[in-house]
Amino acid sequence: MTRRAARPKVNDEAVVQPLFLRPTPLGPAEAETDWSPVEEARDQRYVRKVRAQSPGQQALMTTIAENHLVLALGPAGTGKTYLAIAAAVEALEEGRVSRIVLTRPAVEAGESLGFLPGDVNEKLAPYLQPLYDALNDRLGAKRLRMALANGQIEIAPVAYMRGRTLNNAFVVIDEAQNCTYAQIKMLLTRLGWNATMVLTGDPDQSDLLEGLSGLTDIARRLETVSGIGVVRLSDTDIVRHPLVAKMLGVL
Repeated sequence: MTRRAARPKVNDEAVVQPLFLRPTPLGPAEAETDWSPVEEARDQRYVRKVRAQSPGQQALMTTIAENHLVLALGPAGTGKTYLAIAAAVEALEEGRVSRIVLTRPAVEAGESLGFLPGDVNEKLAPYLQPLYDALNDRLGAKRLRMALANGQIEIAPVAYMRGRTLNNAFVVIDEAQNCTYAQIKMLLTRLGWNATMVLTGDPDQSDLLEGLSGLTDIARRLETVSGIGVVRLSDTDIVRHPLVAKMLGVL
């Protein structure tokens, strides 16, 4: 059996060519070393530190950092839920809490879905999907699955919260405008030791019958209580498509 001839040694740097170049005024040669498609994709999927995009969002982030109970009220697209979940993930990663508890009412937006197939988790998944989306954006799919499996993150409807005491947890109550006065009172009194609770909602987009939502009344009553932060966001804090703010101004 004949021996294979040895391959000639070459300079690796001389034959490796970049597949992607970022066009710059300096030309492609200078752009070869400041970008890679891997880094670009990672930046789009995950941002470790969330930065406020408006004075109202900065006020909300500061209020969450300084209080154990915060109510964030404002129109759609102001980042209420996202900023609350970002603060929860940061608290968990820094060891300030041992778990995250997310809850929202299972209320349909003006239409009935009827009977959904599957077990209880599959039936509730459509109602809780916005929370999964925000968590997936902050943690990534793999870390989120692990956190859900080991109990570090719990997502449950409002109906499952009665009788619980949430110690050493960061609690986010989303879509609170779809809760009655009694439901919000029940949720707020779940707050335990070493816990932070953030309640978010848009009083102008309640899916309950008129007069049933308790969010506005609860916020008005708690606004004068020391140690509780109430942040009211406005149209100027909307970070979705610019047309969202324009539409909400006339609708």
